[in-house]
Amino acid sequence: MASLWLLSLLLLFPLCLFFLKKKLQVKTHTKNHPPGPPCLPIIGNLHQLGVLPHQPLWQYSKKYGPVMLVKLGRVPTVIISSSEAAKELLKTHDLSSCSRPLLTGAGKLSYNYLDIAFTPYGDYWRDMRKLCVLELFSIKRVQSFKFAREEEVSLLIDSVLKSSSSPVDLSEKAMTLTANIICRVAFGKSFQERGFGHERFQEVIREAVALLGSFYAADYFPYVGWIVDRITGLHARLERSFQEFDTFYQKVIDDHIQKGTRDETQQEEDIIDVLLELEKSHRERSGGFQFSKDNIKAILMNIFLAGVHSTATTLVWAMSELIRNPRVIEKAQTEIRNCIGDKRKVCESKIEKFEYLKLILKETLRLHPPGPLVVPRETMTQFSINGYDVHPKTRIQVNVWAIGRDPTKWRNPEEFYPERFIDSSVDYRGMHYELLPFGGGRRGCPGISMGIAIVELALANLLFCFNWRLPYLWKNGNIFTIFVNYKADINRNDAFYVI
Repeated sequence: MASLWLLSLLLLFPLCLFFLKKKLQVKTHTKNHPPGPPCLPIIGNLHQLGVLPHQPLWQYSKKYGPVMLVKLGRVPTVIISSSEAAKELLKTHDLSSCSRPLLTGAGKLSYNYLDIAFTPYGDYWRDMRKLCVLELFSIKRVQSFKFAREEEVSLLIDSVLKSSSSPVDLSEKAMTLTANIICRVAFGKSFQERGFGHERFQEVIREAVALLGSFYAADYFPYVGWIVDRITGLHARLERSFQEFDTFYQKVIDDHIQKGTRDETQQEEDIIDVLLELEKSHRERSGGFQFSKDNIKAILMNIFLAGVHSTATTLVWAMSELIRNPRVIEKAQTEIRNCIGDKRKVCESKIEKFEYLKLILKETLRLHPPGPLVVPRETMTQFSINGYDVHPKTRIQVNVWAIGRDPTKWRNPEEFYPERFIDSSVDYRGMHYELLPFGGGRRGCPGISMGIAIVELALANLLFCFNWRLPYLWKNGNIFTIFVNYKADINRNDAFYVI
């Protein structure tokens, strides 16, 4: 009997040491973690976030500080809410925090992380980033599609003018514009020319963007969350969205392969031409990462979901703020019309002369960043930020919406006042941490130039061609009734709705 007890003790002793060590590690790890709101068992702080999580997180940061720890289910997440903390993260600790968490929606729509935005940090991401910077979104590539942008913006102006006898949904117009331009950049043709109706295309884009931002229980409750996602129907919606995009992309790729060469009417090679050539070169040489049709589709998914939605949203927010601020819109129109004179449209070559227009865009992005919480990062090594320890496998999100409203950095932060950027070097490309609408560091958006070129040209033409005024605001929803006069026909006075 004594020998049996001795054997039991010998077996239990290592187990006790193991649990004691784990307990000590937990105490050590939690000793200097960032402060945060109290959380509930199992769900953590999920119940406190609501449908617009950036807003309650901003309120909590006022109490707990700019570096705050929340528990999302079983996932520890650090929220960054000040420019100083963002600079420390994105500059000092960029390499330690530049990976991505494996998320359900992103993983499915990116063909198991074969894209640029959601793939974890590593050799593959570095190769893809280089491809984007040097080939897909280079300044030369952006400039090469100037004709496509000018042509599509002209079609937008014609469409608004033809619809002047009835209310116009500017959100729908902006989505059609950006989708057509990006389709031409990616495929060589607009989506209508590809046989995809614009209403259905917008519906598919919006559904995919919504699915990317949806709450997947599997992301916060490992092992059991997938059951919840199937019960709620979210898993089935994600599968349908993926299949619809996959079918569309495959058809476009097949058309390019069968065509062999570009259309005679196509001035520049499109993105699929570049990617197919890259696939061919990888097929012919050994070594390095494999580049397949799925890689091409994953990159196209990034271009569409990030490019179309964020660009259209920025354009609509800019117009909404201008309509709310008659002084600003009048000043912008005066600048543009004095420069353009009696011409009928604004060409892209004139955009650089519109200094006030560029201030308007900065102010729009400050108040209304396309993604209030930028795509989450995941830490790879331990580091300290603002005096607090952050451990590996911790998610980090930068609340750029809150940073843009920081009263210590922006005077009257809720006011739309473009003049605040006069004589200021602050820009939105990720180098100034008080203005980060597209993120920063290694994981900053590589397609900024493409999106900004679309917004600037469209906004300049909408302001040049039409006079806008706001007789009243219907506050039940983001719906504005506005009056617009076509510049070439001052006697016209038609009601428009901007949504």
